[in-house]
Amino acid sequence: MEFLPITSAEDHRVQEIYTSYTTTFPVDEQRDKKQFEGLFSNPHVKFMSAIHESEAIGYLILWELSSFVFVEHFEVFEAFRSKKLGSHIMNHLSESYPNIILEIEPAELSEDASRRYTFYQRNNFSLIDTTHVQPSYGEGKKSLNLWLLANYTPENLEELKNEICNTVYA
Repeated sequence: MEFLPITSAEDHRVQEIYTSYTTTFPVDEQRDKKQFEGLFSNPHVKFMSAIHESEAIGYLILWELSSFVFVEHFEVFEAFRSKKLGSHIMNHLSESYPNIILEIEPAELSEDASRRYTFYQRNNFSLIDTTHVQPSYGEGKKSLNLWLLANYTPENLEELKNEICNTVYA
């Protein structure tokens, strides 16, 4: 398993990733194409292609913030799901970044949300906040009540939430 950085919106992998991203994530959890491509010029963002046995199996959109990494989006492509590759990606990510925060839909929202929560628990993430609000990605999109999970115990939750909102969703 390896992570290969994608540093330009012109990279041939970006269209495949964006197509999967817009199919997998709910509209209110998506950036539009212009916002998505703008991530590549943001110095806080690391866009990574997950490679397994020489094949792209998914991607991560990471934000390197003051004392932690925020996972904005993480996806294993549909053809590679249910093969424990997501756990391999999370283990590899945790080795590279000891302090990781991510958002998920509340477990009671749906069966898929419940499965996602169980997946992250199995991969050493704990619930740290049930009151987080993901700001709207733009006109016509709703803000969302999400849970925050972490693979460590943050010292100041409010500072962390402010940094996420003011950097990732600015």
